[in-house]
Amino acid sequence: MAAGNKKSETLCSLLMASLFALSASFQFNDTDWYFWIPLYVTACIVNLVNGVMKGYDSNSNIKKMTKFTFWFGVCLFVKVVIEDFVHGISGFLSLDMRERVVREKFGSGLVICSMFLHLGNSSNSKSRPAQLTKYGMPILVGTAYGISFIFFVFHQDEMRY
Repeated sequence: MAAGNKKSETLCSLLMASLFALSASFQFNDTDWYFWIPLYVTACIVNLVNGVMKGYDSNSNIKKMTKFTFWFGVCLFVKVVIEDFVHGISGFLSLDMRERVVREKFGSGLVICSMFLHLGNSSNSKSRPAQLTKYGMPILVGTAYGISFIFFVFHQDEMRY
């Protein structure tokens, strides 16, 4: 991989790590913080290790943590979708970030995408998943920071729990 791609990958991982760290810090006032803090902290660690170490051995503990975080994110995403459906809060495709379930779907979705991209990148091959990370991480960072910025600038005061 070219040096420019590695720098971009490192920057994206560090930006995602900082976003997940910030997300974890926002969970202390949540009623089910014991789910969300571990999810965001492990996602932060995976992104930090990938940003600082610029990749990892495919048999390492960090790959196991990446897989665990991926599946933990999937479980929490399903939990929130079911909660949303049962209580009729916002609808599956809603982007109304004032609703807690939408923010939780968005957060768990970011974790799932990030872990998927790291797992695809750990293959170190020229396969489609490895190529996906070349463009996937910058797109993920842009989406995550863009939507978060819009929410905090325009809708934070109107949040519903």
